[in-house]
Amino acid sequence: MTNKGLYSRERTNSQGRAIRNRILLGIPDDEYRSMREQLEFLDLPHHYSLHEPVRKIRFAYFLNCGLASLVVAMRGGKNVEAGVVGCEGFVGAPLLGGLERSPLREQMQIGGAGFRITCGALETALAECPTLRMNLTRYAILLGLQIAQTAACNRLHPVQQRLARWLLLAQDRLSTETVPITHDFLAVMLGTDRPSVSLAAANLQRKKTIAYQRGVLKVLHRKRLESATCECYEVIRRFDGELGLR
Repeated sequence: MTNKGLYSRERTNSQGRAIRNRILLGIPDDEYRSMREQLEFLDLPHHYSLHEPVRKIRFAYFLNCGLASLVVAMRGGKNVEAGVVGCEGFVGAPLLGGLERSPLREQMQIGGAGFRITCGALETALAECPTLRMNLTRYAILLGLQIAQTAACNRLHPVQQRLARWLLLAQDRLSTETVPITHDFLAVMLGTDRPSVSLAAANLQRKKTIAYQRGVLKVLHRKRLESATCECYEVIRRFDGELGLR
């Protein structure tokens, strides 16, 4: 038995907003119809908080565009990024295991838009929609692998390789050559200081791999950027292929 004919090429929510999220586009029509009314469209600006550490999770989010960061917030105000989510996935993975809280801060680092659904509505959808449940569980596992590889990368590899890895992952999820970002933000996300990020970015810019001006970074040469990173990007990219990002 095949799934031919079960999936619509174009979908909207009840407000008429187009669906671009790959998980929502990857379930059969009957499953999508059963949850369509529960999807609320939202603009998700830069630094919009999707979830704060240890607070009760109220919504799951399916991004249409933009980039969300999963951030480990430490005492004293220091933060480090553990993972990134774009239109390939969703924010709210603990809900799949029946968990109401998470130690992570989940926030938009590059503004975009998407859809949110209440925890109760998601629980109902998971019970009624087997393909949705399978795809979300699979995504949560792949996200866990990304988080583990990112932790190893931040601990073991030089800043320039980590910067290249982050830019490649961001570009994969944003599908654009330009990334609106500051050196201060990158320092926080990579768990280092601003001078180290500035030096790494300057080295990549001198090699005409990237260009940076006024808070906007542009990838000039994708292959050079791939050569500048460590093996961690290829490991993550291999699993990203399961999400259609390759």
